[in-house]
Amino acid sequence: MNKIVTRTVLIVSLVSMFADIASEMLYPVMPVYLESIGFSVLLIGILEGVAEAVAGLSKGYFGKLSDTKGVRLPFIRWGYFFGAVSKPMMAIISVPLWIFGARTIDRVGKGLRTGARDALLSEEATPQTKARVFGFHRGMDTLGAVIGPFIALVYLHFSPGAYKPLFYIAFIPGIMAVLLIYLLKEKKREVPIISQSSFSFFAFFAYWKKASPVYRQLVTGLLLFALFNSSDYFLLLKIKQAGWSDTYVIGIYIFYNLVYASFAYPMGLLADKLGLKRIFIAGLLLFAIVYGGMAFNTDLYVFFLLFFLYGLYAAATEGISKAWITNICAKEDTATAIGTFTAFQSICTMIASSLAGLLWFTYGAVWLFLVSAVVTIMAALYILLRMKSAKAI
Repeated sequence: MNKIVTRTVLIVSLVSMFADIASEMLYPVMPVYLESIGFSVLLIGILEGVAEAVAGLSKGYFGKLSDTKGVRLPFIRWGYFFGAVSKPMMAIISVPLWIFGARTIDRVGKGLRTGARDALLSEEATPQTKARVFGFHRGMDTLGAVIGPFIALVYLHFSPGAYKPLFYIAFIPGIMAVLLIYLLKEKKREVPIISQSSFSFFAFFAYWKKASPVYRQLVTGLLLFALFNSSDYFLLLKIKQAGWSDTYVIGIYIFYNLVYASFAYPMGLLADKLGLKRIFIAGLLLFAIVYGGMAFNTDLYVFFLLFFLYGLYAAATEGISKAWITNICAKEDTATAIGTFTAFQSICTMIASSLAGLLWFTYGAVWLFLVSAVVTIMAALYILLRMKSAKAI
């Protein structure tokens, strides 16, 4: 593991962990806080929709720009800095326009760092170790998603309803993530000479046209799944509507992240040994089982079982999908390839949550979860049948 987890991989993973502590500390309280300062459910939905759109488009743009300039660290550093400063901004002023601005800064930060960070991780691995490197990173990142909500749970136990101080507390791990980045060193890269005048915010769309058929086939399958992989808010809402308290809801969410963090590296190891496609498809099938179970379940212990499987699904897909993409794209296009995929993925996620809300509102929660499960099985079959070449596996 020491040879696989290099100094750079370890530092980048710690950066992600501290940043996720900051973000996930606020995740359980964000909807309640926004309602407390006058946001309606509709306005919260619009806020998150705009945020996802900004994040999605900026991921593609900044991923392309990172490859164009041949540098990673400035994008990573500013990306995490924007994320850190956006946290206290949310609490300083509670005017809706200001909140929209703070949330947009946070999402631009996400867009700035994603492609460059994943490209940096890819450069530290070989095709035979990619899944483990990305798995280790996802595991450390998700450990932050265990620690953050736990801090929030303890804090709210002693200070119920006092949300604003939590936003200031979240700045501490956020800025620690930024400071850790200064321990990294940039490797020199050859930069292709391209016309800067032709570079635009949507330039990453051109990559889709020039990308290999294998890349387009894989990303098509991933985006089909993303269109019906809605926000985890709906899973947590199902538990709440089954009659369980906020403590159980947050507890199950922490449990899920703990499972995810624990199995991310082992799943990466399995993927490197058995093939990325096999483990990824197994993860999609786990997702289908979880959503099928969520459609009808109300029992607390079954919810814990389903979220255990949901943690396994996340461990088998999140990091592995990025490892897979970086294996099938040209090295000089790594950040662009990741940025293009995550840009489209963010847009699909925004659509997925809108569709999920519509299905739940119109037909009920059962139909939302069943439709998602069925489409996921279709996506798994598509990837299984289309990705047959040695390079695709």
